[in-house]
Amino acid sequence: MSQIVVVLTTMPDDARTDELARALVHERLAACVSIHPRMESVYRWKGAVEREAERQLVIKTTADRVDALRQRVHELHPYELPEFLVLPVESGTDAYVQWITENCGAGTR
Repeated sequence: MSQIVVVLTTMPDDARTDELARALVHERLAACVSIHPRMESVYRWKGAVEREAERQLVIKTTADRVDALRQRVHELHPYELPEFLVLPVESGTDAYVQWITENCGAGTR
């Protein structure tokens, strides 16, 4: 299962979230991007405590696509320092793992 990973990032609660998700799937950097409903994030940034409306993106991909995915997220992301956390998947159904693998691969932008 080590070839499958889940990547987490957050985006502003606006149209850019859908644009990023669609680009990652279209470019075959992700098999699926799940966009969670609006949430409030509280965090410290440059010495101040901030509170912003965001959406959590859960990106299903393969380990060999992570570097390209990271680069593309940083190119398209509006934040100076976007969240980018890679979580290994320990187990999954064979059919779903195969589907992810088949949908993340050599493709053009």
